[in-house]
Amino acid sequence: MTAYRFDGRVAVVTGAGRGIGRAYALLLAELGAKVVVNDLGGTMEGFGADPGPARRVADEINASGGTAIADTSDVSTAEGGRRPVELAVETFGRVDIVVNNAGNVRFAGLPEVDEDIFDSHLGVHVRGAFHTSRAAWPHMLKQDHGRIVLTGSIGMFGLPDNLSYATAKAAVIGMARSMAASAGEHDIKVNVIAPNAMTRMAGGPSEGMDSLREQGHGGGDDAMDPALVAPMVAYLAHEACAVSGEVFLAGAGRFAHLFIGVTEGYLPADPRQVGVGDVAENLGRIKDSGDYYVPTSLMECVSHYMAHR
Repeated sequence: MTAYRFDGRVAVVTGAGRGIGRAYALLLAELGAKVVVNDLGGTMEGFGADPGPARRVADEINASGGTAIADTSDVSTAEGGRRPVELAVETFGRVDIVVNNAGNVRFAGLPEVDEDIFDSHLGVHVRGAFHTSRAAWPHMLKQDHGRIVLTGSIGMFGLPDNLSYATAKAAVIGMARSMAASAGEHDIKVNVIAPNAMTRMAGGPSEGMDSLREQGHGGGDDAMDPALVAPMVAYLAHEACAVSGEVFLAGAGRFAHLFIGVTEGYLPADPRQVGVGDVAENLGRIKDSGDYYVPTSLMECVSHYMAHR
């Protein structure tokens, strides 16, 4: 098997003080990358700060013969998002990889979810990923190389009490697709990981998560070890990775590709004569997923959809 190494590469991993982020940082360092371990050290809900988690992971990497430094910036702010990238360049001379893993979760659905809860998820998951990626982008353009991994979640498919979390996780897919398009011919790849592992956030007090645990899907053994997600992220961070703008599931021993497809749909003989009744009567054809296509860009989607014109 080919040895995938990161010698000479520099990685920033946000939310790396615990759980899945820690697993990413440890594996990248083990494979030769110099790592900036970013973690604000807040609670699962995103409150407070503690420098301990980031420092402990950086110490763990250095004690094992790797190279790492800790950063406790709040990536949900523009300044905080720039800081780990600036630290990577100041300390190691470059930045090649940004893994946006920082997250929070505050379970709430309608009507209880409020603006504060909604903004807290957008701040960490969406703005946090934007701030770090934007800070790294000029460096990646200059060196014509870079890998960015955003963190999505199958949580985007919805639970009764995760409205704002689902919204934020769906948003990063659009962000990744647009970033991938912006890279053009440059060797900058941007992808999304949807991890499946038992962490503080997965173990939170949620109606939906309680149901999964009752069905025996809540972990409790090595099958849900965050380390089982890390190989997928390491591949997406490697120079050998040729895909961009894609979403991958990983964890519990399985790896999969998540994609957004469009059905061929219903095409009436005379579109100008279509009424509401025609839509209702043909809803089955509109939804039929037996024949679909997977758009690679906005323009490709439009071209396919309008091909009959």
